[in-house]
Amino acid sequence: MSEKITLLYVDDEPVNLMLFEINFKNTYSVLKAASGLEGLQILKEHPEISVVISDMKMPGMNGIEFIRKAHADYPQIVFFILTGYDITREIADALNERLIHKYFSKPFNIREIEKAIAEALSV
Repeated sequence: MSEKITLLYVDDEPVNLMLFEINFKNTYSVLKAASGLEGLQILKEHPEISVVISDMKMPGMNGIEFIRKAHADYPQIVFFILTGYDITREIADALNERLIHKYFSKPFNIREIEKAIAEALSV
């Protein structure tokens, strides 16, 4: 069996972290962070991470701010945004700049996320 893809999910809501892990732990090796700062720390400690999915609205540092910082140090990682809101100018700009591969809406669709990850990593 091949190694599982290591994925980092960043969200400030504990219930979202738990639901994400429950839904994806059989497919991916899931690491979780409760903030952008924690996410940056986990990226430092886990060079095997190839996919990052971040919530958009978080205190301290929003998802795009976190991804900008993370992308500067880890340009090989594929980044996605997950949001409970409509697409914003900030998300649209990040898509246009190819900072993020795609954005997903909450509640998330498991198959949509798995398909997007497979497509992003097969390039």
